[in-house]
Amino acid sequence: MKKRFILVLITIVITNAYALKKNKEILLLHSYHKGYKWSDEMSKSIENVFAPYPNIELTTLYMDTKRVVGPIYFQKLANLYKEQLASRNFDLVIVSDNNAFEFMVRYHETLFENIPVLFCGINNFDKALLDENNMKSYTTGVVEQVDIEKNFRLISQLQPKVKKLLVLNDQSKTGYAVKRDLNPVIEKYKDRFEVEYVDNMDIDMLEDKVNKLKDDTAILFLLMFKDKTGKYFTYKRSFQRIRNVSNVPIYGLWDFYLNYGLVGGLLTSAKAQGEAVSKMALQVLDGKKITDIPILEKSPNRYLFDYKELKRFNLKVEDVLDDYEIINKPHSFFRRYTKLVVITIVVIGVLLIMVFSMRSNIKRRKVVEKDLQNRIKFDKVLLDTLPNPIYYKNKDGKFLGCNKAFSELVNVSKKEVIGKTAWDFFPPDIALRNSRIDKELLRTEGNNTSEITLHSSDNSMKHIIINKAVYFENDGSIGGIVCIMDDITERIQQKQFLIQQGKLAEMGDMVAAIAHQWNEPLVELSAQVQDIQTSFLLNELKDSQVKEFVNDSMIQIKYMSKTLSDFRNFLKPSTKKSLFSIRKSFEDIFEIIAKQVFYSNINMKINYNQEEKEILIYGYENEFKQVLLNLINNAKNKIIEKNSDEKYNITINISQSAQFNIIEIVDDGGNIDSNIIDKIFEPYFTTKKDGTGFGLYMAKVIIEDKMDGSITVKNMDKNVVFTVKLPHNKGKKDENFAT
Repeated sequence: MKKRFILVLITIVITNAYALKKNKEILLLHSYHKGYKWSDEMSKSIENVFAPYPNIELTTLYMDTKRVVGPIYFQKLANLYKEQLASRNFDLVIVSDNNAFEFMVRYHETLFENIPVLFCGINNFDKALLDENNMKSYTTGVVEQVDIEKNFRLISQLQPKVKKLLVLNDQSKTGYAVKRDLNPVIEKYKDRFEVEYVDNMDIDMLEDKVNKLKDDTAILFLLMFKDKTGKYFTYKRSFQRIRNVSNVPIYGLWDFYLNYGLVGGLLTSAKAQGEAVSKMALQVLDGKKITDIPILEKSPNRYLFDYKELKRFNLKVEDVLDDYEIINKPHSFFRRYTKLVVITIVVIGVLLIMVFSMRSNIKRRKVVEKDLQNRIKFDKVLLDTLPNPIYYKNKDGKFLGCNKAFSELVNVSKKEVIGKTAWDFFPPDIALRNSRIDKELLRTEGNNTSEITLHSSDNSMKHIIINKAVYFENDGSIGGIVCIMDDITERIQQKQFLIQQGKLAEMGDMVAAIAHQWNEPLVELSAQVQDIQTSFLLNELKDSQVKEFVNDSMIQIKYMSKTLSDFRNFLKPSTKKSLFSIRKSFEDIFEIIAKQVFYSNINMKINYNQEEKEILIYGYENEFKQVLLNLINNAKNKIIEKNSDEKYNITINISQSAQFNIIEIVDDGGNIDSNIIDKIFEPYFTTKKDGTGFGLYMAKVIIEDKMDGSITVKNMDKNVVFTVKLPHNKGKKDENFAT
């Protein structure tokens, strides 16, 4: 049983903790308006309590009933809120002061059905109000109960010689509520002093009346938002007009009049009301039933006084009360000038710290200067050790320094490099492009990578990648440009060698293709030779037969010669990029392999999506043909390996998009294994017993590195699709990039 109880308790704790973590929405409905100090302080107090809970979202609305009030106005507000809050789901509603509470009782079921309600700042609270519309099941809160009797007692104790008390009030809802509590107190104190109650004068009449009060009189200022004429005042403005003409102490019931000339009293605090109702709200959000939270019927009031007003009328609170607070109380010299003293101490401390810091800084700078000198020497050695040529120059393009590798590249000493420009070391076309790129870098404050080809005195070529970046001074301004060169000559030669190796790897298939090409002409020549021999032996040889034999033989020999010429052209590497036709490339390839494909029982078809338009490519023509030949041969060999009598297809689709020329080579010889399809472009990867693994790797190098395109492969149904994308010829770039 005990274990079950503990388990239930843990479940409740976890559930409550989870409840507070979820997002919660609270509506705060004020009776009055923003700028009314009572409402503002209450809002601030509520917001401060909710501040540690980021999951609580507080929405505040103001009814403005100090200016407008009545059943018709309430109905209009209800219609407005119904539309305004239709999509909102509130977990709790807090209402402040009587008008908002009355509105909530009347429209709770219409606007906030089943939502719990907390009230605060309610004067003359009557529990019978909760019986209306079953509000008792949804409502609890904090009562605002002004204690008029204790304030009467306080006035009589602080001013034992007072003979008259002038009570100033207005005819607002709150004013009427206070008046009901005031009447029995007046009756109780009628033998102690005369009480005059005023709530029906205009402000000018009140000023005149207060100005004529005698010294044996005190004022109890309740509320003043409207005078007899219906003229509206802010809480501060109405009170200050009375205070400015008063020569007697003014007491009150609310703390928002403090600091404007109110002596003080047992005051109702908006802050205390807000704190109390906020703590109730946290309990509701934590899962506690609202019916289990009792109404706080004792208002959290405090004795508060203004030191300046007590001093003005020589009133001694300490003779009457033990527990109270005083604002605007002067401090001792240290407390009065705490800020000045603290600033002085801080300044002295800062100066001492600066002195010791400067002393330490001087020592540290000497150490840093020595380290910096060592670092400079190290950097120079490091730069000279690097095999990459490096230089740096200022914004005007003049060299400020370089490493040993760069001085050897341009064949001058490091000292001779300083002060020179690119025009002193590079050909004019390269130097011009260098200047243009430098201007763009200085404008964009970025970096740039390009490639150049340098010709040395021994007629050798160096292919160099240039990496440039802007560097900045300590003040953030641009200092100049740093350049690091990377000699890629050996890498380019190696790639070219691999491409040639890839071509040689294709020679076996090409020799077989040539054998197919020559087979028919050789048979034809053999038959013609035998025929001419027979005619000769039978003495039937005629001149016309000899002539016809020679003509037919030359046709076959020229055809075989052309086949050899195509073969030699394929093996010859392209020396530079050029514009060439895709259609012509396929025609050249078909001249070599078409018959071999045909005899392999393969149907090969080429589709041009733009039949009437010549599609051109800018790149290396022979290497491009090598890629196409490799892809077609791979498809053909895969089909041949099946050793089947079934007819297979190789389909070639050629099309254009907005940016690319697109070539698709599709075969239906079966899918590539999904475990290896991502590896087939890797060097030395092959599934053939005697394969080299060069073919597809070099195809990728040629298409992507040398021709700025892309090559991909995918399985689609039972087909394999190789897709080659190459930029349009209009996007071609000059090979000789700037330094």
